Amino acid sequence: MSDYQTLLQQSTDNPNSFWREQARRIDWQRNFSSVLDDSDPPSPKWFCGGLTNLCHNAVDRHLRDREDQPALIFVSTETNSERTLTYRQLHREVNIMASVLLNMGVRQGDRVLIYLPMIAEAAIAMLACARIGAIHSVVFGGFAAASLAVRIDDAQPALVICADAGFQSGQLINYKQLMDAALDKAVHAPSRLLLIDRDLSPCDMKPERDFRYDIERVRELDAEVPCTWLPSEAPSYILYTSGTTGKPKGVQRDTGGHAVSLATSMELLFQAKPGNVMFTTSDLGWVVGHSYGLYGPLLAGMTSVLMEGSPVRPDPGIWWRLVKTYQVNLMLSSATAMRLLKRHGFGQPDTEPTRLASLRALFLAGEPLDEATAHSIEKALGVPVVDHYWQTETGSPMIGLPPTGHQRGADDKLPVTALPRRHGSPGLAAAGYRLAVVDEETGIPCPMGKKGLLVAEGVLPPGCLTTLWGKDADYRRIYWSLQDGAWRYSTFDWAVADKDGYIYLLGRADDVINAAGKRIGTREIEEILLEDEAVAEVAVVGTSHILRGQVPVAFVVLHRHAMQNDSKAVERRLIDAVDNSLGTLARPKRILFVNSLPRTRSGKILRRVIQDVIAAKSIQDLDAPDLQLIITDLSSAFHAKEKQQLMLEESSP
Repeated sequence: MSDYQTLLQQSTDNPNSFWREQARRIDWQRNFSSVLDDSDPPSPKWFCGGLTNLCHNAVDRHLRDREDQPALIFVSTETNSERTLTYRQLHREVNIMASVLLNMGVRQGDRVLIYLPMIAEAAIAMLACARIGAIHSVVFGGFAAASLAVRIDDAQPALVICADAGFQSGQLINYKQLMDAALDKAVHAPSRLLLIDRDLSPCDMKPERDFRYDIERVRELDAEVPCTWLPSEAPSYILYTSGTTGKPKGVQRDTGGHAVSLATSMELLFQAKPGNVMFTTSDLGWVVGHSYGLYGPLLAGMTSVLMEGSPVRPDPGIWWRLVKTYQVNLMLSSATAMRLLKRHGFGQPDTEPTRLASLRALFLAGEPLDEATAHSIEKALGVPVVDHYWQTETGSPMIGLPPTGHQRGADDKLPVTALPRRHGSPGLAAAGYRLAVVDEETGIPCPMGKKGLLVAEGVLPPGCLTTLWGKDADYRRIYWSLQDGAWRYSTFDWAVADKDGYIYLLGRADDVINAAGKRIGTREIEEILLEDEAVAEVAVVGTSHILRGQVPVAFVVLHRHAMQNDSKAVERRLIDAVDNSLGTLARPKRILFVNSLPRTRSGKILRRVIQDVIAAKSIQDLDAPDLQLIITDLSSAFHAKEKQQLMLEESSP
């Protein structure tokens, strides 16, 4: 058994001892009296009696040893600007923002809704809230007014912070106008708004409600705001994620467990070291940006690179130039983004391994990584490509492995692990998780290799959601069930496990096609189609069929070199591949070749939007020749207003 497997076993065999040791990774103003209180299942409390503060652990405690080290580097390819904040400078800016928030009436336990692009003030605002004990709720920049209003009414913030404007793939989006419209719609609109004016778009300011941060800031340049020491179980933030009903769920995270979990994962899973540089491509409005764009790297004493812009603007080599310029050691992105860059040739020649000498590993999360893409990336970059599986609800990986031994030089190497990575699987259950693949109907564990529902048994480890904001009954009803007297958390994902415990994800349990009584995961079909060298991207959705109930339809984007091929021949080849692997019931009724797929800014394909496009079509319509004209470019199928609202709705990782 490897050292890593020994640690994993300790985390489940003796969680109290394991997490007591991990808790030493952060500072406690008052030490906890007990590691775990599980007297109210399924809602455990971690590090009970302890007092701590996220901002102190992310910023203040590093001032002694690394005050002049860059903490955050912000790059905008939309405005051609960059800004670097050392730990000392970040500490000063956070104190200023914290003082402004206090002057605006924000107090411990109040909610602050942050609606900003990927600019420095977004991270500063998050840390300032943590400093004073306020609960931040970051809403992805660009959400439409109706979606914003729903979140405002749910969180009932004391203050909203927004920018004048941001960008979506080069297109200016007026954040202030969207926020104004949302506040008009909201029942529980706050009485104050703080504007971060980037001088990008004129803003209407409402007297006595709207305040400009640049004006408020200059009054607080010398402010010193002490950290508010919070109970470990106190909420740190609310992050909204889409639900199966379409109504967003406010995932609530604690303070102490969250800090310990992230600090632990930075070393065990990412093998990060203080002073390393990490580039996380996710927006701060999503959980990946929260955990590994801001808090995780800062807790570890690292430098974090954050970017406003698209992976293909101004060209597909921009990410790799950032890696080279800022000597990035660890990078975290998504499989979809890599497939998008693969379609563009990975931005050659900037991806030659000798030109990215600092990079030690590329981590991917958010959706399953197919084997073909994994092989292509590793060949192009010459570094380990490590898939991790997790959710907004868990806050950090549920399944993953550290990179295998990989050396860039005598002074810069990763610890060697005896555990091999297996393409198609993110690996083993992470520390503290007791994962099982069970039959959806009976709850009985599935035999190795048989598909079932992925669940976590018993107490969830530190850092996971503690409840849904204001909806504890829904939290228990949606996620939890009792099986033979034991609590079980549902991931709502299909999976299979092999004999060694490696878990392979097959897609959402609600992304299932019931064809003639047989349940077929759309991800299973997508994996097969992606193995074809002509296929760049694919999305499979179900559509109604008078005889079978549902049948799969595949929307396929071809690589440029394959676009001139006979589409009928490619379609026949792809259908044969599905037939040979899954049988005829899984065969797509149609394979439709499109120029692009609708996706969020962070790169996730919006399968729900695709289903909406074809929902009114019977299968006879799908055979009609003019349908090809309708869906040739799905992005253009949506009016600007609809696209703005829908393309930003994203399922949790």
